Amino acid sequence: MPGRGSVVEPSEDSTFIATLTTRGRVTRRAHTKMLKAVRYQNKIYFSRHRPDSDWFKNAIAEPAVRVGIGDREFDGVAEIVRNQALASRISALKYPGQQRAHEQRIVIQVTLHGL
Repeated sequence: MPGRGSVVEPSEDSTFIATLTTRGRVTRRAHTKMLKAVRYQNKIYFSRHRPDSDWFKNAIAEPAVRVGIGDREFDGVAEIVRNQALASRISALKYPGQQRAHEQRIVIQVTLHGL
């Protein structure tokens, strides 16, 4: 559900800073992390070089997440991207013109409710 307030939504194929709130795999407590995100085909993507961060492990273990964009928050469902062509596209959008755009990354796709 959208939160209160207004914000200009990120445009398609854009990067922006968002918050990702996940539930701890063990503690079940909410954990929020500020991350660089990509909006592509009306979904939000987060990526890492390796799958060793808590936010990544938490989102895989419990796919119900919240994403904060500006002063709004949205409920969403996270899933790992298994399509390598899509993961490569996200990296290219996230790091345009940079060498790391060509590195293999682990990508999570979040389908938001209300964006």
